[in-house]
Amino acid sequence: MPMPQPSSEARLLRFGVFEVDLTAGELRKNGVRLRLQEQPFQVLTALLENAGRVVTREDLRQKIWPADTFVDFDHSLNTAVNKIREVLGDSASSPRFVETLARRGYRFIAPVNGVETLKSNYSSVTAGDTAAASGTETALHPELHVPIPRRGLVRALFALLQVMYLAFYVSGLYHLRGVDRVAGDSLPDWAALLIVIAVLVTGATGIPLRFYLLSAVAFDFRKLGETFPRLFPFVLAMDQLWAVAPFLLLPQIGVGLAFAATAALLYVPFSERTLVRMAYIAGR
Repeated sequence: MPMPQPSSEARLLRFGVFEVDLTAGELRKNGVRLRLQEQPFQVLTALLENAGRVVTREDLRQKIWPADTFVDFDHSLNTAVNKIREVLGDSASSPRFVETLARRGYRFIAPVNGVETLKSNYSSVTAGDTAAASGTETALHPELHVPIPRRGLVRALFALLQVMYLAFYVSGLYHLRGVDRVAGDSLPDWAALLIVIAVLVTGATGIPLRFYLLSAVAFDFRKLGETFPRLFPFVLAMDQLWAVAPFLLLPQIGVGLAFAATAALLYVPFSERTLVRMAYIAGR
C-alpha cells in the first residue's frame, strides 16, 4: 500500500496534550518540548498522517529506511516504536496511541487534529486580508478553544490572584485571636480550635507556595505549565478551605454577602488553572 504524501500545508498535528510541529520537527507536551530522535519522530509523523489506518512495516521501510541503507530494519523499527511509546507514556499491551497489528504494522488510534497554514498563493492578498486569515488559523487555544489573549495580561491576572491569597494568609495569621473569638462564639470549643489550627497551618504553608507561584509567573518560568498541574490538588484543597473565610466576617457583612464571596472563592482555583493553561501553551 503506497503511503499518501503529507500535505504541504499541514504544519501542526495535535492529539491529546501532545503536538507535533512538522515544520520545526518537534514533539511537545503542554508546550514543553520532548526529546525524540529523528527516526522515531519520522515514524510518529507517518503514523499521525495516516491516523486510523494501518501503516505496514513495508510502508515505513520504504519511507524512512531507503533500500541503500544497511541497517537491521526490524530492530530499528521496533526500537523507534518503543521510544515513541516511552515518550508518549503509552503501552503496547493497552495502547492509547500506537496500536501494534501483529505481522502487519502499526496504527495510530487516538483522534488527531490538524492545523493548516495558508496556501502560498495567498501572498497576493493584501496585508490586511492576510492578517485576518492568519488570525483565523491561530486565534484559538488548541485545548480550551477560546481566543488566545495576550500572555502578559494572563500572567498579570494570575499574579494578582497570588497576591490576593497572600493578603488572606497574612491577615488571617495577624488576626488569629480574632478568628478564635469569632469561631468560639458560634461553634463548640473543639471545632473553634480546629479552625484556628487550619488557619495557622494553611496560612504558614500557603505563604511560601504563593511566593513560589508569584515568582514563577513574574520570571516567566516556562515549565510552570507542567509544574502547576502537579501542585493543583494541594492548591485546590487549600483554596477550598479558605473559601469559607468570609463567614468569619459574618457580623460585618451578613449571611448573603458571605455566601456570595464564598461562591466566588470556590471557583478561583479553577480560574488559576485556566490562566496557567492560557499562558503556557504549545509554541508560546
